[in-house]
Amino acid sequence: MNNGNLFIVSAPSGAGKTSLLKELLKADKELALSVSHTTRTPRLGETDGVDYHFVSVEEFMTLAGEGAFLEQAQVFGNYYGTSQAGVQSQLQEGQDVVLEIDWQGAQQVRKAFPEAISIFIIPPSIAALRERLGNRGQDDEMIIERRMRDARQELSHYAEYDYLVVNDRFEDALDDLGCIVRSVRLRLAQNSRRHMAVIQEMLG
Repeated sequence: MNNGNLFIVSAPSGAGKTSLLKELLKADKELALSVSHTTRTPRLGETDGVDYHFVSVEEFMTLAGEGAFLEQAQVFGNYYGTSQAGVQSQLQEGQDVVLEIDWQGAQQVRKAFPEAISIFIIPPSIAALRERLGNRGQDDEMIIERRMRDARQELSHYAEYDYLVVNDRFEDALDDLGCIVRSVRLRLAQNSRRHMAVIQEMLG
């Protein structure tokens, strides 16, 4: 039986998912982000093995053929995949793990881990999402428009998730995420296992 909790977090590009998770992980040392494999080029400031495992398309396809990925997807022309062995090892050690993946990957993970807790993050409006994508300064207008089309596709899958978080005010959304994690840890099966020695002692 897995001792750790598996969290799935998805959102359309520009909704603030990565920034929220970065702050959540800083505040919660019992939570770890699963480092995905990707074929995309590293962005400025990203580190191999920390942000992603950056691999070639050939390497990715070899791993996929060996069944190494719990989930995999093609996004914006690049491949992404989550190591099945890595996630399983963390969970068995009692580590709570977060998968930062899209709706395609989330569907795959839920089949293998139906007990996974899934969270979908949305912006306060489509106009706010468009503004955030433009303010990042990473993409030209054509790419932004493509991201907007893909965002609507991603948003259409929100009802498949357990929780919905609206990232309007960053601090509120971060607090909501933290509350979800804490509430999961307080469930009877989870918390009684953590404190079984104390419970047994009190019961005599």
